[in-house]
This record gives sequence, structure tokens and C-alpha cells, in this order.
Amino acid sequence: MGQFRMLVVDDEAVIRDGLRRILEGEGFFVETCVSGHSAIESLHAREFDLIVTDLKMPGMNGIEVLKAVKTLQPEAPVIIITGYATVDTAVEAMKNGAVDYIAKPFTPEQLLQKIDRALEQRVLLMEELNRTKDAISSQHGFGLFVGQSKEMQKVYHRIMQVAATDSTVLVTGESGTGKELVARAIHQSSPRNGKPFVAVDCSSLAENLLESELFGHVKGAFTGAVLAKTGLFKVADGGTLFLDEVSNISLSTQAKLLRVLQERLVTPIGGTQPVPINIHLVAATNRNLRTMVGEGTFREDLFFRLNIIPIELPPLRERKGDIPLLISHFLKKFTAAMGKNIRGIAPDAMALLETYDYPGNVRELENTIERAVVLAGGEVIHKDDLELSPDSPGAPELHGMEEGYVPHTSDELKEMKRHIRDQAVEGIEKAFVMGALERNNWNITRAAEETGILRPNFQGMLKRLGISVKAQMEK
Repeated sequence: MGQFRMLVVDDEAVIRDGLRRILEGEGFFVETCVSGHSAIESLHAREFDLIVTDLKMPGMNGIEVLKAVKTLQPEAPVIIITGYATVDTAVEAMKNGAVDYIAKPFTPEQLLQKIDRALEQRVLLMEELNRTKDAISSQHGFGLFVGQSKEMQKVYHRIMQVAATDSTVLVTGESGTGKELVARAIHQSSPRNGKPFVAVDCSSLAENLLESELFGHVKGAFTGAVLAKTGLFKVADGGTLFLDEVSNISLSTQAKLLRVLQERLVTPIGGTQPVPINIHLVAATNRNLRTMVGEGTFREDLFFRLNIIPIELPPLRERKGDIPLLISHFLKKFTAAMGKNIRGIAPDAMALLETYDYPGNVRELENTIERAVVLAGGEVIHKDDLELSPDSPGAPELHGMEEGYVPHTSDELKEMKRHIRDQAVEGIEKAFVMGALERNNWNITRAAEETGILRPNFQGMLKRLGISVKAQMEK
């Protein structure tokens, strides 16, 4: 049958070993996995010509593996093996893209016959994938993105692949790279585009408020719950729910979120009746969740549940070929909005824009062009209009802020962080928090109120920065 690479997924060692012997006996290269999670890791690492997976497995079942395959490697046919030979499971498997279905017990000849047919169909799947790629190459940005670089083409390709599925997506990338745009593009390119798109910033709400927002609550569930509230999981029913900055969710809320994703049921706070939900979940973070798992601040099982389909957004400094397109786009946008007649950008200004490092990524470039359009006194934007420091690309001057300035409010802190590289931010945050505490005699509640930050989030900053109020007061 040729030197094809096969992936076998089954939690039972005797089945895995048996399938390996059968397939290797026919000349296939065979890789085996004990779970759906480890299969996803293998699918990220290398390509396969065919996947054989058991249906009933703990943690992640064969249908979920199938959905991941159809997104990560759509050209690879999938055969589902199960001991539960019912019409319903066969229909579900075929509906989700399996090329065939075989029930235990089966003979090696029966399996090999199905594999032979599946590999023949692979040619048709490859042709379909190529047509998808051609469509992608003619749709630069899906109306939301600007960019034609190789790095962004990969992102567009992945968006098109995942949009037709219900597989959970984890979008990663630095601040300002456009993670919410990815979520919106997935939604708009999907069959769910006529249903709600609901975005939740997980970093902006205290733990109890976030749970109420996500899951809802019944009347009288807690003090102040004078009316019942429909949670955003239910508001997004039929559509897409985008959880931004998912890394900021507490461990207790993570456990509840995991249960909802596993069961596809939501129980409002104070309620007893679970409510079914039908959503496509897209989560996003600018932090490394694998590192957080190792530190014990993020649940490993939730990470695996979220990381079915990863999409990593490149920073702007890694796709500088897109900068002229982005500049042109933002220039048209802001000159039209402000009614200014600006013909273009002077060579020295363009040279600076193309060599600058953009720690704030596309968002920073957009803000830079907006500022330049406002400040430009003529029909051409000059270098001085940009207010970027040419001597230290990636570390712009903080205009209007004297050296040693410490922000006093959360908005001022955000403005400074927007201008400064990630490695410098922690020092600014520490000075910000310490200043607020000192001005309020080390009272956490008053310091949080002064800075405009919710008390639980302020306490989270203290913990992350290693600041102990008790230790400071004892000095």
C-alpha cells in the first residue's frame, strides 16, 4: 500500500498494539497516542496521511479528535473505531467528516479495505483544500485584516479552516496584534454569522462579577441580585463567545468554565436547573498558558480543552512587509474621519515607520498614524509629526511626561504601558502600585478606589508583583 504515515489513537494498549502490528505489516509508518490530547500534540508536530481513532475515550472523545483533524489537517481522512455500533454514532461521525466507521470486533482485512478506500478519497480532499487556499489568497484580510505577508496568510488559512467547525480556538499573541479581529473573522466566516458575537474581557471584572456575567444568576442568588440575569454563555447561544485575556480567570472560575465546556450546560448562580448552550468558543491570551500550567496558576485540563485549535498572531516586527499597506489603510481612515487633505508621507518619516520595532504592534502603528494626521500642518506627514524616537526604535519618547513620572490612575498606567516594551512594564506597574499604597497609608481598598481598579484586580497585581503590604508596613 505504500509508505504512508498513520496516526492511531486509542486509550487501550491492546488495541493500539494490535492496530500497529496490522498497519506496520502492510508497510505503513505508524504513530500511536493514548489520548485525544496527545493526538492533538502529534497533529501540531507533523502531518499524517490517515488517522484511526477510537470513539469512546476519557477526556477527549473520537468526535472531538475528528473535528480537530478536519481543522488542522483537512486533507487527512479519519476512520472512527468503536465498540458501540449504533446508527446514531455512525451518523454523527460521518456528519463531522469521518470518511468511514468500523465497529469492534473487526478483522484486519475489513480495516485494511476501509483504509484503502480512504486513501483513494484523500486525493479528492487535497483538491478541495487547494481550492480553499486559492480562495484565501484572493481575500486579503476578510474585510477586517490588512496584510499580505506569508505570516498573515497562514493566519487567514487557519481562520478559514476553523470557521466551518465548532472546535474551540485559542488565539495567542502580543497585545495589539488583533486577537479580537481573529475571533470576529472566524465568526463572520462561519455558518453562525447571523447569530450573536459576544466578547468578554476577563481582566476587567472581579471574580464574582465575571461568573455572574458568564453564567448568569437567579433572582436572590446573592445580595443585590434583585432580578434574574441571563449569562453571556446563553446570550451567545447559536453564535460565538469570545473570552479575551482568559489567563486572568481565577482557578475556581476555571473549574466552572471547564465543566461548562465539557458538558455544554450552564447552571446560573443560585440555580439548580442546567441550561443547554450551543456556542463556538474562541479564547485569547497574551500570556503563555503552558508556563502558567507549570506555575500552578492555570488548570492543565482547561488548557487542553481550550488549545484544540491554536492560532498564533505574529508581532508586527515579524511581518514588516505589511507596514506600507497598514500605513496606507490607516492614513485613508483618519484623513477621511478628520476631513484633512494629506497626500502622503515624507521619505524620512516612511523610513522611520518601516524600521521602528512597534512594541504595541498594529495598535501602536494605528495610534501613530492617527497622531500624525492630527499634528500634520500640511499635505505631507513629516518625521516630527510621528513623535517617535529615531534613536531607539521600539522605545518611543513619552511626550508630555517628565522623566521619573509615575502614573496615578489605571488609564495613565495603560497609556504608559502602551508605549513601553514588555520587559520594562513591571517596573512601571510596581511604582504605580507602591505609590498608590503609600498615598493611602497602605490601605488596599482606598488605593484601589483611587486608581480606578477593582479591589480583587488590585490585589491580583500585588500578588503578581510580589508586594506584601504587611511587610512594607513593618519596615
